[in-house]
Amino acid sequence: MVSNSRRVLDLYAGSGALGIEALSRGAGWVDFVEHDPRCCAVIKENLKRTGFTSQAKVYCCSVNKALSMLSGVYDIVLLDPPYFDPSLVDTLSNLLSSQLVGSGSIVVVQCSSHQTLPADIGQFHLVKSRYYGDTCLSIYQQEDKN
Repeated sequence: MVSNSRRVLDLYAGSGALGIEALSRGAGWVDFVEHDPRCCAVIKENLKRTGFTSQAKVYCCSVNKALSMLSGVYDIVLLDPPYFDPSLVDTLSNLLSSQLVGSGSIVVVQCSSHQTLPADIGQFHLVKSRYYGDTCLSIYQQEDKN
């Protein structure tokens, strides 16, 4: 169960399934970012069907544009870019050095198991990776200063 005070950012949102799952588990707010207008329409329809429209906003723009215009710290950030996206590491670096994440933020990246992600980006450390066939889920958190 996700605390209802949690803010979630769903980057490369597609149909919005990950962010809607977070809302169904108790997240208080989700910002969805997707550049394809058809997918943005699907996210809005899925939010309407699930009754979560009042707890979300859909940004129909590139992830890089969203990173430059969004504000506030997110508790959870979900990234599910197209497989073998050559800009993934740069995008992840931009996110992890932004004001959108903080000491309590958890960043979850889904990518191809053949794509290598760095162990450390700024103050964030890769704390866990799980492989499921051709998919890898990687979790980043800030390093503990203690």
